[in-house]
Amino acid sequence: MSGLSIGQVAERTGLSAHTLRFYEREGLLAQPVRRGTAGRRVYSEGDVDWLGVCIRLRASGMPLTDIRRYTELVRAGQGNETERLEVLREHRERVLAQMHELDECLKLITHKVAVYEGRLGLRDNVTDCVPGASRPRRPDGAAQTGRGYPVVSAE
Repeated sequence: MSGLSIGQVAERTGLSAHTLRFYEREGLLAQPVRRGTAGRRVYSEGDVDWLGVCIRLRASGMPLTDIRRYTELVRAGQGNETERLEVLREHRERVLAQMHELDECLKLITHKVAVYEGRLGLRDNVTDCVPGASRPRRPDGAAQTGRGYPVVSAE
């Protein structure tokens, strides 16, 4: 039987053999993993492709329960595209919110780097060091980020 061993799939995906077994037990694979004559797992290229989807969804923060739900819908075949779309839309909204939060964090960090570079004489101009960053002011005049954390005054 031609196919890939668990070790080969682990090497190609970057997942450990333990994680591959876990994903199988948790029902995260779109198709059941075939077994060879000795009972060993034999993966297909399609399995590797599907694992790539799972890896991306996990890397983006999708909970295993949502990946399992999406996998079950895919496994069920055509007719549930509306449900699949809803799972992905909900996750996309979470990812967009995370990206916005990370962008705010990056703005703060970039500003702080510029402040310390200025103090150390590594930068002449600290103003306008964060492209596109808006610096709203609190009533006391201190600059703040999107969540209200001080930008300038905090060390």
